[in-house]
Amino acid sequence: MSEQSFHQRAVGAVLGSAVGDALGAPFEFGPAGQYSARFREPVVGDTGEMVGGGSFGWARGEFTDDTQMAIVQAESILANGDLDGADLYERFRVWAKDANDVGIQTRAVLRSGLPWDVAAAQHFERNARSGAGNGSLMRSTPTAVYFARSSVEETISAARATSAVTHGDPAAGWGTALFHLMISAALAGDDPFTALDEGLELLPDDQDRYRRMLAADWTPENPEVPNGSVWGCLATAVWAVRKHDTFPTAVIAAIEVGGDTDTVAAVAGGLAGAIHGVQAIPSRWTTYLHGHVTTPDGRRTYRNVDLQGLTARLLGRTGPAMAPLGSPVGPTEIASGLFAADLAAAAEVPTDWAVVSLCRVEDRFRDHPIRREVFIVDGDSNPRLDLVVDDVVSSIDAFLADGQNVVVHCHHGQSRTGLALRAWLMRTNGWDDVTAITHLEERWPNLRLHNRSFTEFLRAWQ
Repeated sequence: MSEQSFHQRAVGAVLGSAVGDALGAPFEFGPAGQYSARFREPVVGDTGEMVGGGSFGWARGEFTDDTQMAIVQAESILANGDLDGADLYERFRVWAKDANDVGIQTRAVLRSGLPWDVAAAQHFERNARSGAGNGSLMRSTPTAVYFARSSVEETISAARATSAVTHGDPAAGWGTALFHLMISAALAGDDPFTALDEGLELLPDDQDRYRRMLAADWTPENPEVPNGSVWGCLATAVWAVRKHDTFPTAVIAAIEVGGDTDTVAAVAGGLAGAIHGVQAIPSRWTTYLHGHVTTPDGRRTYRNVDLQGLTARLLGRTGPAMAPLGSPVGPTEIASGLFAADLAAAAEVPTDWAVVSLCRVEDRFRDHPIRREVFIVDGDSNPRLDLVVDDVVSSIDAFLADGQNVVVHCHHGQSRTGLALRAWLMRTNGWDDVTAITHLEERWPNLRLHNRSFTEFLRAWQ
């Protein structure tokens, strides 16, 4: 597996977990079938299915304590170069002071006043029947990414150690460890369910419930325990991903079960994202992602681009630097209501225009309520270019159908912008790529055709 493919799967895991969390939040604690009752068809236009609400009044696209704690845990590991239980415990305590949702068990442990290395264990001694919640599993995707290239023994040890900071029941740690193993396998392009079966063989005898609930024929119809437990949460997430072969269908299936919808979907989204990669996640779900985390250095907001940057740091990389902007080019009308531009020009369009961004934009379009931020590389490292192109073309169609002007741009308005507009012209008019290029060249002199992988894709796509 190439480093670029590994990176995109890792971004898919981290973003996928946050997407599942935010998408499932409005339905938390509710019955089965809520998602399909509200969204009978995919909402391709407007802001998509990221509606917010729920028990805690989440904003559109806002992730919950699941992702907040995942970020806190990741930042602690990055700050220390490894797991530091004392530091992590203190960071959790700082975060919990201002968090609007903290799990019952986690809150009790963090408020106990006990030292970090005994607080969770003593809570479990007093509450043995309720100690195996899903609170350590839900926050584990970024940590699993960090330890993905470690040995089996090391990633299991890390999973159990992070879990033990807030959850004294060994079952919580073992569930987190099994999830780590699946993420490691998926990021490497291997079968995560084979890794799961191998991990189950390593469990002690007193963890036999996992063997029953993580069997290939298990379904959430007869769950044995609720999905607020680590067993039920992991089993439901694994079932959703195992039985559904796309990212959207897996995450929606996890939400449809009901109950602890945000957490189950966060776990399912992390695993599905690691399997399918970031380009398999609809842009209408990643675009509006955001959340607030209180750290020892103050309150910080994390958005889509920040989670991508966090993933890069977890992999020991630096995020790509944004090239300087040139003089604005465009917007130029390509078809009725559809415009091409570079980033500098697109950033100046009215806020009632829909914006389709094919590059890093930082916060330039935060005041544009209808927009899409699409993950696409101007090179040949686009393993799911088919999904990206369909996402972009379908979004343009939906925005135009709503009567909006639409501007499509990348950084310089050249190669990626050209790909999107060529694809839209081909699908809309039934043209081949040569005809689409001719049409564009007459209207958009910024068009560049240097990316052979884009042309090869469109010639096959037509």
